[in-house]
Amino acid sequence: MKYRRLGNTDIQISEIGFGAWTIALDWWGKKIDESEAKRMIKKAYDCGINFFETADMYGKGKSERLLGEALEGVRDDVVISTKYGYDFSSVEQIGHAELPQRFDVEFTKKALRSSLERLRTDRIEMYGLHNPKMNHIRSDEPFNYLSKLIHDGTIQTLQVALGPAIGWLDEGMAAMVNKNVGAIQTVYNILEQTPGNELLSEAEKRGSSILVRVPDASGILTGKITADTKIPKNDHRRDRKIEWRMAALKKVEQLRPIADENGLNITELAIKFILSQNAVGAVLPTVVDSTEIETFSEISDGKYLSQSDMAEISQIYSSWPSYKLKSSIA
Repeated sequence: MKYRRLGNTDIQISEIGFGAWTIALDWWGKKIDESEAKRMIKKAYDCGINFFETADMYGKGKSERLLGEALEGVRDDVVISTKYGYDFSSVEQIGHAELPQRFDVEFTKKALRSSLERLRTDRIEMYGLHNPKMNHIRSDEPFNYLSKLIHDGTIQTLQVALGPAIGWLDEGMAAMVNKNVGAIQTVYNILEQTPGNELLSEAEKRGSSILVRVPDASGILTGKITADTKIPKNDHRRDRKIEWRMAALKKVEQLRPIADENGLNITELAIKFILSQNAVGAVLPTVVDSTEIETFSEISDGKYLSQSDMAEISQIYSSWPSYKLKSSIA
């Protein structure tokens, strides 16, 4: 496992991180019991993963609690990142429909206190705003308060997680202006490079890190989703229309020669494409069992794609139709 510096901090994080949303939610078509979840966390640690990324709303605190219990004995050896902003206290989580959001100081204090308790720790290396909109990013209230927490050592740096869908370019650009925002999290993969390419370019200029989620394009790049795959109703990937799936599979075939020339499969090519970019801090693949954790961890071997391969991928990508991006700006 290789490690990288997180933004403008001195924190070293593993190139492959453990995104802990699947252990608390069944949105990927599989419900993981608590004992298996803890085995997955420990497997990640054994594979060299030291970066664990979660949010308080994943299972209404369940993900944080499981991380706290599984990592208690190795707390000083790991980097924990969690996020807040959704007021899930009195609503039901149905699918990935967005919940009410709050980032005021009173709510922030309460959310952080609860996260620390569930994570069994007195500090969090990275604390994030979960899918904030532009009005939240432009508000001084949460950032002024969180900056004080950085000063007193409760947290070390901030994250702004963009979403939930792909897009939010203006929001990401605005967030990176804040010197205490060490990382931006976004959807990015070899098939969906917009707006990630622009965010990566800006992050490199500012010394920030980009944390990448959905690196496998919802299973297309791992071979788990094919033209014939029947996706259950509770599966997050059901939102991907069949037309998108068919187009994505054709795009994969255009990229396959590059993978073959490098002795890689498509999954390895997809992850190495992301890791070949300097501003990337970590990749957060979606994993539902220990075998997947080991597979992704082995891709972090320090061998990246050549400039000519990256240029060829860029040329192929530029030939594809553009797609609509999400934004909170009217």
